[in-house]
Amino acid sequence: MTKQILLVEDNPSDEKLTLRALKTCGVANEVVVVRDGAEALDYLFGTGKYEGRDTSQLPTVALLDLKLPRIDGLEVLRRVREDERTRHLPIVILTSSKEDEDIAKGYQLGANAYVRKPIDFGEFATAAKTLGLFWLLLNEQPPSPRGS
Repeated sequence: MTKQILLVEDNPSDEKLTLRALKTCGVANEVVVVRDGAEALDYLFGTGKYEGRDTSQLPTVALLDLKLPRIDGLEVLRRVREDERTRHLPIVILTSSKEDEDIAKGYQLGANAYVRKPIDFGEFATAAKTLGLFWLLLNEQPPSPRGS
């Protein structure tokens, strides 16, 4: 399976910027885009419109916005960490939120990293390249749980 990125982003401009930044810095991995927290959970757990998806094939990393419709990013993070199947999925909070409370809560709930979206495209592309290099090339994934 190719290493896949899950992008959870409701803002079309930020989605385009993220996809462009990943492409610009040479990240050629498939990016699955979902636009709210409920859709992210459906994708990860194979429910709703993703019923029947092979949930043993998790993305290599999820880039998670916090301010999402239906279910916010922190709640998505909490539910992902509570479930044995997704507990070890690397999650990078990628948000424009500058709230210290969001940072603290994100790490408390088990985020692997917290990145503020830079406004400048050059800075954003650099951040995307760093994320891609680390999560897609350097980071070792935990072994898949048996029988899942």
